[in-house]
Amino acid sequence: MDGIQTSDSSHHGIVENSPYRTPYDRCAEGGQLGASWYFSRKEIEENSLSRRDGIDLKKESYLRKSYCTFLQDLGMRLKVPQVTIATAIVFCHRFFLRQSHAKNDRRTIATVCMFLAGKVEETPRPLKDVILISYEIIHKKDAAAVQRIKQKEVYEQQKELILLGERVVLVTLGFDLNVHHPYKPLVEAIKKFKVAQNALAQVAWNFVNDGYAKITLLLT
Repeated sequence: MDGIQTSDSSHHGIVENSPYRTPYDRCAEGGQLGASWYFSRKEIEENSLSRRDGIDLKKESYLRKSYCTFLQDLGMRLKVPQVTIATAIVFCHRFFLRQSHAKNDRRTIATVCMFLAGKVEETPRPLKDVILISYEIIHKKDAAAVQRIKQKEVYEQQKELILLGERVVLVTLGFDLNVHHPYKPLVEAIKKFKVAQNALAQVAWNFVNDGYAKITLLLT
């Protein structure tokens, strides 16, 4: 896992206009890093910190989908509920609204977000398990990775990186760990209508899960 940027430090959504150049500018100027997660389309698509660092929208969209896929895989291997995976994805989206992909390794941040989401959703997994499985996924093309991460020095380096990353993520999010997911109202709606429940529930569930990869659709 690569590094993270230690400088700088919801409700996701889009508003049509904003006077701020980046999402971080607006929050920092207001002194409320965890107060609002509504951003204009321009802030997200044109003026993100990643854009300042030369990462275009297409590349950023790819990186976003990449860490969503990574988190889904990591969560399944850790055997955490889908809601925990979804919370980790939201934390990652929030983080990269305020930080640059150019200065923070997405898979390191995603690993941190999964570890944090497990605690927030009361489905914690041991830090050692999170680190070992994450490392194996990241280095899946390297046959020696499984043995390498078992070396004390390598493991301790990764542990230090994740614990440092946790502090950076918390500060970046302004310690706002509240996430409202659509799963509960979805289940209630399925029960209410009682129409082809199994098939409808699966389609609706898949639709919701797919939506988490699209940052502009998240309203939490």
